[in-house]
Amino acid sequence: MLKVLGAPRAHYTQQCQDPTNPDLIELVVREDVGPFKVKGLRPAVETLRTILAEVKVDQPEIYGLLGHVGMLCCRYVRNSTSAISNHSWGTAIDLTIDGVLDKRGDGRAQRGLLAIHPIFNKHGFYWGAAFPTEDAMHFEASDQLIRDWHGTGRLIAGPAHANSADAGDGVVEFGDRGPEVVEVQRRLAQAISGEIDADGIFGAATRASVMEFQRRNGLTIDGIVGDATLALLRRSTPDPA
Repeated sequence: MLKVLGAPRAHYTQQCQDPTNPDLIELVVREDVGPFKVKGLRPAVETLRTILAEVKVDQPEIYGLLGHVGMLCCRYVRNSTSAISNHSWGTAIDLTIDGVLDKRGDGRAQRGLLAIHPIFNKHGFYWGAAFPTEDAMHFEASDQLIRDWHGTGRLIAGPAHANSADAGDGVVEFGDRGPEVVEVQRRLAQAISGEIDADGIFGAATRASVMEFQRRNGLTIDGIVGDATLALLRRSTPDPA
């Protein structure tokens, strides 16, 4: 990916940040892949949709329990200050089963992940259970798959896909990470006078706060920060510092 698209951004930390590389940004999309929406590299999102469609047929019970805690997230690999995570290009995803994230490094994996990993492997995604530090929640596009995308021109942004990342900018929901989540969290803390940790991770606590804001303001209570919720949240609170 460094050779094909370059670095997603100039500087990294252990916290999620948005990409600044314009070539990468043009290839980022936010789309529904079946059980949830994701924001990631276009060919990775398209492949993930195909994978999950097969999971729905082969493992319907697991399909209904699937969630995620992020796909596009520019940061270092955990506990590293030099290795860039594949999440930084939006080519990896961390899955949950029934809202539970598999514990990293314990040498074990949730049964649901064990059942669906062959489908991911079949379509060129590598399973993090085989990492030196077991990471069974994690699936990422393999080196060969990325080379295939490059060879077939799928890593070149065309006019039809220009600015495609803007399509879902008005939607922030469970599993999202990044600066837009921080803004929502800080505004929610003002709007409902709540103790909300502005950590940039849209988890259960943030969703509960969104639902409370929606309840107080007569909005649809779905825990999703769509256009209407975001607009009212911004109108009702000063810009957070």
